[in-house]
Amino acid sequence: MDSVVPLLRVEGVSKRYGGVRALEKADLSVSTGSIHAILGENGAGKSTLIKVMAGVVAPDEGRMMLDGREVNFASPGAANRAGIACIFQELSLIPELSVADNIVISDPPKRFGMIDRKAQRRVAEDALARAGAGDIHPLALVKDLPLSRRQMVEIAKALARKPRILILDEATSALTATDVANIFGVLKRLRSERLALLYISHRMNEIAELADQCTVFRNGRNVASYKAGSKSDNEVVELMIGREYSHIFPPKPAAAPVSAAPRLEARKLSWADRLDNISLTVRAGEVVGLGGLDGQGQRELLLAFFGVLRGLSGEVLIDGKPVTITSPAAAREDGVGMALIPEDRKTEGLMLPMTVRENLSFAALDRLSKGGIIDRAAEQRLIDDMVGLLAIKTASLDIPVGALSGGNQQKVVIAKWLMRQPRIILLNDPTRGIDVGTKQEIYQLMRKLADAGAAILFYSTDYDELVGCCDRVLVLYDGAVKRELVGAEITERALISSALNIHGEGNPTSQGADA
Repeated sequence: MDSVVPLLRVEGVSKRYGGVRALEKADLSVSTGSIHAILGENGAGKSTLIKVMAGVVAPDEGRMMLDGREVNFASPGAANRAGIACIFQELSLIPELSVADNIVISDPPKRFGMIDRKAQRRVAEDALARAGAGDIHPLALVKDLPLSRRQMVEIAKALARKPRILILDEATSALTATDVANIFGVLKRLRSERLALLYISHRMNEIAELADQCTVFRNGRNVASYKAGSKSDNEVVELMIGREYSHIFPPKPAAAPVSAAPRLEARKLSWADRLDNISLTVRAGEVVGLGGLDGQGQRELLLAFFGVLRGLSGEVLIDGKPVTITSPAAAREDGVGMALIPEDRKTEGLMLPMTVRENLSFAALDRLSKGGIIDRAAEQRLIDDMVGLLAIKTASLDIPVGALSGGNQQKVVIAKWLMRQPRIILLNDPTRGIDVGTKQEIYQLMRKLADAGAAILFYSTDYDELVGCCDRVLVLYDGAVKRELVGAEITERALISSALNIHGEGNPTSQGADA
């Protein structure tokens, strides 16, 4: 049962960045022994609110009450000492250091004035176990871990501080299904231990499973608070976006597109122990999905096509002709015309300190230049087209792209590549960590690009997206294509059973992928 007096109360908090209103008279109450979900579109004010609570930014007005007493945190360290730990979507780990070093970096155990390495390892092991990630070695270097395991280290790092209030901002967006299940168990246990948890996610199924209370933010204000389960998903989404909403994927073409030769084809593509004799085709006008549990070779396959991997065997064909793609620069050349929307927009897709304008035009500079001189008029026309096409919301083209919301940053990544008018588009989980309204815009854009003749290969960890967006889905298991689903065969049940490599009637272990 919630406390009579909330553990933490935010009252009338406002924050502006220049002319942009991030928060406007925002209120929130957080109680012990409760998981409180914060919902809203990217740019609704959620991240600014938790940064105020975590001492990262100072509010322009308003106050915070902790245990009934007004508090002001001048730094994240002050918030940590008060018992508030925050897990942001952007990882705060130092890749060159070990897992143990990262977990205790703010307050390492010491002996005789020196860091006590044995004690440090014990603290790290305890924190990893508490996070449900006891399989991660504390002496492993963070740079050697995949993104999903780094996210688990970030969670362990927060738990090592023994917080009273734990704030999670899209903390499961990079996790595998197994890790998500583990984290759910961890969060429920922490709730039973009387921690107060704030949980931000765009995944409605996670909110339904975890939350006790929900608060919806829109345009910097909290517009509704309600008991979890008391509103339908559509009602919640309508509160988030301020208009009637129907979560409908764009219609698929009645028949599969036909062309003389597949736009993109792989024949017995193999790499190390990650890709195993993969054969597939993607035709112009087609959206082909990559399914399966996370980590089964989907990302490596996209990188292989884009010329990132070395030591590939097998064959890649473009328009029926064998090609050798040795680098991303070769992949984007006109004869290939390929674009890759990467998994991590902040580290792989954008240069955060640079302006929106610079990020948009960067990939197309060779097309916009003659004799080393950029045609600024042509650049502006293309940028204006992309901002309009993707409805990119920015106060100016000349502000740092890092100042945009996550959804608008992702739109910039996509627009950057669309400025090259690619014929083949590789999408690596492009809607991870963005709001439902922006997701729907991306679904519509994908179908529009396919209808205009692009060949799209689309990896997603969200089964609903594969069902709703794809003409065909290839399910990978252990680096190999285990099943191809076409049209009405693409169901969540079929995707899950194929992802788990479950054999059974009507679910063969392997089918050709060239239909």
